[in-house]
Amino acid sequence: MLSFALGIGTQNTQGDWLEIYYPAPLLNPDDSLVAAAAKALDAPAGKAAVSFLPEQCAALASALREAGHADQAELAEAFAASQRPLVAMFLAEDSAPESAPEVYLKLHLLSHRLVKPHGLDLTGMFGLLRNVAWSSEGAIDIEELPARRLKARLEGRTLSVDCVDKFPKMTDYVVPAGVRIGDTARVRLGAYLGEGTTVMHEGFVNFNAGTEGPGMIEGRISAGVMVGKGSDLGGGCSTMGTLSGGGNIIIKVGEGCLIGANAGIGIPLGDRCTVEAGLYITAGAKVAVLDDQGQEVKTVAARELAGQDDLLLRRNSVNGRIECLTNKSAIALNEALHAHN
Repeated sequence: MLSFALGIGTQNTQGDWLEIYYPAPLLNPDDSLVAAAAKALDAPAGKAAVSFLPEQCAALASALREAGHADQAELAEAFAASQRPLVAMFLAEDSAPESAPEVYLKLHLLSHRLVKPHGLDLTGMFGLLRNVAWSSEGAIDIEELPARRLKARLEGRTLSVDCVDKFPKMTDYVVPAGVRIGDTARVRLGAYLGEGTTVMHEGFVNFNAGTEGPGMIEGRISAGVMVGKGSDLGGGCSTMGTLSGGGNIIIKVGEGCLIGANAGIGIPLGDRCTVEAGLYITAGAKVAVLDDQGQEVKTVAARELAGQDDLLLRRNSVNGRIECLTNKSAIALNEALHAHN
């Protein structure tokens, strides 16, 4: 079994899942735990999202406790007080998701640091998630929002909608240890933030993307992009993800890199690379490769430099051409910024 989790969620009036919270998802759970839960909930073999009622929690907890899994038994006991729909997700193998509960489990596994970006099959996930109004009263189906807003007003409350999106913010579900996030709305569930990561107020981290940590993120980490240890993304900079025109190229940033303010990359970087502020490197951009004396050796498309270490990419302020030199010194991370996460 790849994963197992007990969750509590929200459904619309038609019974469609809007979101699911898994407090303690498990990766590669013990077979005895899975067998006990499956028997107690009469779950089919393999991949399954099994809805259950609070009245079933006592039997589930007893089965889990007898199998020697006290933590999950305590969670099942706590769920007995739920007034929200409950679900147990059994994930036998990693294949394209088939339901919203499965998608949410995979997003939780990423944000809990149990799996790294690109470690799970998320094919077709968008079609399984509903566009949701994330509000002061939780997740609300867009079509049901007008009635819910009117009901709140009639009862003397103001229903505030924070955003309308398929993805919630990560911190409503998971807060990884050892991170700082200036604006939690800018980190989606499914982001992977390594210990020592600081995401400043203008930083953004998409799902299935993130950082090894430590690192300072003041720019955008697009879906599918992973940033290595000790790398900094300057204010307003960008990484091109597979959802924003990057095609099938997996963009990554190696260790000890610096992408300057308002710069960007459309190619993967190796270790100890620097991209000058304001310079956006796309795969087809023509780059003059210079030797140690500053003389041009050849001109190549930027994609030919993909993944190479120790590069300094800059724009010549006189003639405007993009140049590549050897980056003789890696950036030095400001340790004081990450010392108190």
